Amino acid sequence: MLRMYVREAQRLTLSQDEPGMSAETERDGAQAGAPVPAVLWYDLISPTPHEVKHVEHDLGIAVPTRDEMEEIELSARLYQEDGGEFMTVTALSKLDGDEPMKTPVTFILKGATLVTVRYADPKPFALFTARALRVNAHSYSHGEEVMLGILESVVDRMADVLERIGNEIDMISREVFRSKTGSSTKKTSNLQSLIEQLGQKGDFLSSVRESLVSISRMVAYHAAVETSGRKVAKEVRQMVKLLQRDTVSLGDHATFLSGKINFLLDATLGLINLEQNQIIKIFTVASVVFLPPTMVASIYGMNFQAMPELSWVLGYPWALFVMFLSAAGPFYYFKRRGWL
Repeated sequence: MLRMYVREAQRLTLSQDEPGMSAETERDGAQAGAPVPAVLWYDLISPTPHEVKHVEHDLGIAVPTRDEMEEIELSARLYQEDGGEFMTVTALSKLDGDEPMKTPVTFILKGATLVTVRYADPKPFALFTARALRVNAHSYSHGEEVMLGILESVVDRMADVLERIGNEIDMISREVFRSKTGSSTKKTSNLQSLIEQLGQKGDFLSSVRESLVSISRMVAYHAAVETSGRKVAKEVRQMVKLLQRDTVSLGDHATFLSGKINFLLDATLGLINLEQNQIIKIFTVASVVFLPPTMVASIYGMNFQAMPELSWVLGYPWALFVMFLSAAGPFYYFKRRGWL
């Protein structure tokens, strides 16, 4: 899909022209008194070869393929070619769930025109487009401003996601340290479930941090590029600096949340070990408590002929009393020592 946006009435507008419109048709329209505004933003969404060729013909550039966009080398993601600036970032889609999908998004700046190439539909693009097409929206006169506006929407979306993850981590923390489950088995099962949740949050944060790092690199590269004859407006410079600060601060916050997750993982594993040790201790104490009665029972269970207690009338109650006393003694001792 190819969407083309032009600047009309001091705001961004979706062009109604077909992607395959030829240059002759555009000139005919212009000669007929209908001036054709220049395209400010080409948005390629899972484009067909015909749509890619249309953009390449209009701007004189080579649009990178999906395989080229997925390369992780810095030289393959940030470079200049054919008078254009090519920048690829790792974006995230499906952020409302627990399993975000990473997808590369390429921004191409050629003169005042922006080209975006993507094979997914991250929500920030739809939010930015809806905001930019409003009647009283910001006036975009350059593709660079559109690119920075999209990146600002992406960063805002990341901030919302990090806030949600932080709240969910706080809820897990309360479950870990303030659980009042009576059953030991049920409590251990709950802790194991919390470990799975923490693992999901850790993977989620790794994806967010990777995306923030790629955006930070892109913004730094764009700020460092010196294009001959290009005058950067003060507002654009401020937007670039703001994006750099936001990505750095959000990256630090994601690092903090990752450290909190690691702490909770260690604490949860420690609590599980304590529960298991408690069970083993109970079995150990029980075996020690019942060891003396077992010895008494084994003594009186021997079949020697000369055993005075065998012919004693009170022999059986006496043996039971001795077994009970030998079991109560260790139990009382362990209780006094606080081992039970």
